[in-house]
Amino acid sequence: MSRSLRKFCIEAVAVLISIIVFWIPLYFVILTAMKSAPEASLMNLAWPSKIQLWQNIKDVIVVRDYMLLRAFWNSFVLTLLSLIGLVLFCSMAAFVMQRRRDKASSWISFFVLAGLIIPPAIVPTIWVLDELHLFKTMAGLVLVEVALGFPFCVLLYQGFVAAIPREIDEAAVVDGYGGYRLFFTIIFPLLKPVTATVIVTQSVFIFNDFTNPLYFFPGSKNATVQLTLYNFTSQFLSQWNLLFTDILLITIPPLILFIFFNKKIVAGMTAGSVKG
Repeated sequence: MSRSLRKFCIEAVAVLISIIVFWIPLYFVILTAMKSAPEASLMNLAWPSKIQLWQNIKDVIVVRDYMLLRAFWNSFVLTLLSLIGLVLFCSMAAFVMQRRRDKASSWISFFVLAGLIIPPAIVPTIWVLDELHLFKTMAGLVLVEVALGFPFCVLLYQGFVAAIPREIDEAAVVDGYGGYRLFFTIIFPLLKPVTATVIVTQSVFIFNDFTNPLYFFPGSKNATVQLTLYNFTSQFLSQWNLLFTDILLITIPPLILFIFFNKKIVAGMTAGSVKG
């Protein structure tokens, strides 16, 4: 088998796998969202006898006094505030960790890496938030999301900062730039590629987060988009057409974001390694 033919076969297999893993489930979601309740309960790939996607969308939006709209707002605020915290804190931490060279640096890096390995403890975190009067608040949930995303984002920023020559820092210091001015004026604008990667990856993760809002931000008024799935499932009755319509609606924003910015994700994650 020639090299070109082997490459073509590998690409064809990859496309086939992507269709099976991604497009068929997405097609099933869209198809079920277009059906009536009796047809959706059959859970098959048959085309609906009557398309009622728009009616299902209206039913999903108005359920429980427009809970989905409140959930979209909560998820938007949570994602925006968490991204601001992640970009600011992680970029500054990565800059200090990369430029600093002493005995404490290795320990700091170790604890950052430990954050990727050690799973979060739900009960102690709730206790800490409650003691700080941040339990069931947006601020408390934002802190949780920032803490969980901190190790991954710091590693991304750190690899990119390593590709920035130290001579830039030294020249800025000679010109009288202090620490914060040096970072925000000189270094931070150079981090745009990796910042775009952090924004896209973490926004999708935070927007789709289910467990953290469930544990740390309970209450119907505090619901995020993923928690609205509970509205259409119960022990005795599940409204599959409305459930899959809800899934479709909350999938669209991350999907659009990923489609338009997937190249930036790859570029930001590989730029540091290529330059370094």
